[in-house]
Amino acid sequence: MTARATRGAPVTSATPGAPVTSATSAASAASATPGTSGTPGTSATPGRSAAAGAPVTRATPGVSVTPGTSVTPGAPGVSGSPEWSRISGTTRLYAVLGDPVAQVQAPAMVNPLLAALGRDAVLVPVHAPADRLDEVVRGLQAIGNLDGLLVTVPHKAAVRRFADVLSPAVELSGSANALRREPDGRWHADNFDGAGFVAGLAAAGRRTAGARVVLVGTGGAGCAIAPALLDAGAARLVLHDLDHDRAAALAARLDTRWPGRTVCRAPGAPVDADTDADAADMVVNATPLGLRPDDPLPFEPAKLAPGTLVADIIMKPRETALLREAAAQGLPVHPGAPMLERQLDLYRAYFGFDTPPAAGDYRQVGGRYPERT
Repeated sequence: MTARATRGAPVTSATPGAPVTSATSAASAASATPGTSGTPGTSATPGRSAAAGAPVTRATPGVSVTPGTSVTPGAPGVSGSPEWSRISGTTRLYAVLGDPVAQVQAPAMVNPLLAALGRDAVLVPVHAPADRLDEVVRGLQAIGNLDGLLVTVPHKAAVRRFADVLSPAVELSGSANALRREPDGRWHADNFDGAGFVAGLAAAGRRTAGARVVLVGTGGAGCAIAPALLDAGAARLVLHDLDHDRAAALAARLDTRWPGRTVCRAPGAPVDADTDADAADMVVNATPLGLRPDDPLPFEPAKLAPGTLVADIIMKPRETALLREAAAQGLPVHPGAPMLERQLDLYRAYFGFDTPPAAGDYRQVGGRYPERT
């Protein structure tokens, strides 16, 4: 019969390789019982009981787990999340790349979806410094059981070079936020930021058709949002970016599809001094400003016309300084989270999450997705 450690006891760390014992000098040196709290990959000696009321130790990660031991869900020191317990040697991997990466929300949204669909797969965050992006991405693409990548700031434009096939959305926007491994080993890139942003507006009851929009920032996300706004019927789009060449190049690409509807402002032209801002229905922050507490505002909401919608694509914090200031001025606001939330169904279709591996599917032994129609 398996004995278990007393609930409510504190958890302490043991030295790697040392027996797992009580942390207090008053407790006995008996090993912790199987079923006691521990980090995955830690040591526990079977068949010994911890003294009643004695502190339960947790061994340092990296030490082996004795076969047959268990961890009691909800026990002190044990995470309530079952994510680690369902990862095995057959688990398929996905990664979300960013620099920084602490703010990413995709793992919290995608992993519950994978679990609900019964997929043996997990999405993990990967901090990819900009100056090491090549080695990070090439290394990930060399992993046999890695099937796809999601991409966030500041890599959305740069990751195009790691793809062999570009979708029309990537070619038009100049950026990508998703890459998948194809059956023949090539990598396909697509971008769902624009579609997600517009879908988020629609779900909140915000009108895009006929709207006059000012877009601040034409980086990876902004380049994807711009064509999506025009495709959804925006009557006029004014682009602001400190990188004038980048904004002008985007405007030129948009003009090939929607001639005469895009205006590119001079570098550094303030939105609040722009004649278009007075008549704008919506001003969108598509810059990274707002990720950090000490970031300046990308523009001044106080100088916008009453009723102008202020939208932000920053997802964490949900209420950015920009949205807080806009709300204080009595302006309607739209946060960044819906842009990602509305992309879940698009990721689901793109990566084939709903399609279970068929018998003999090469993915079961480290292969790739079957052909898509």
